[in-house]
Amino acid sequence: MLRNAFLTLLSLAMAIGLGGGSVWYALNAQDGVGAIRIGQWTAFPEIGTQAADPYSKARVAREGVLALGRAEGLSFVAERDEAGEPLKRECAYTIEGGYPTARFWTLYAADHSLGVIGTGKARQAALQSYEVLRQPDNSVVISVGDRPAPGNWLLTNGFGKMYFVLTFYDTPIASSTGLSDVTLPRILKAGCHA
Repeated sequence: MLRNAFLTLLSLAMAIGLGGGSVWYALNAQDGVGAIRIGQWTAFPEIGTQAADPYSKARVAREGVLALGRAEGLSFVAERDEAGEPLKRECAYTIEGGYPTARFWTLYAADHSLGVIGTGKARQAALQSYEVLRQPDNSVVISVGDRPAPGNWLLTNGFGKMYFVLTFYDTPIASSTGLSDVTLPRILKAGCHA
């Protein structure tokens, strides 16, 4: 009798623990149900719509973010560089390439909750399409790190994991047909310091 009660409690504890762990993983993973991947960038195009999957809705509710609808825009998140290594705040990166057509776009470095990493300095913590310097072919090269760089520079500081969030507003890529031929900028590691 006591053995059956113990086995029942053990089974319940394992089910609740494994179920809770799988939900935690699904809510924290950047690749998941409904995700699309373009290079190192991941987006959830259905996240601001009625067709969003339950995990996407739970992620939005937990983080308290205002999800963009299809007609408003699309956010891409990168957690790894071109070599597949996790992005770190103590490293410097170069984000280079063309950007899809959009009325406006923003780029910022984020922490685990996808909030802007505070720099503690008077410099802006994000870049936007109206203020960046462009190459002759209309591409953009952005240096990311804690040391000043010529041209477009995004300041980061501290240690630990980080993400890049690239959001396009009023863009045709938010439609289901617009994602087929999209290319996004590459993320190249320039070096790290201890």
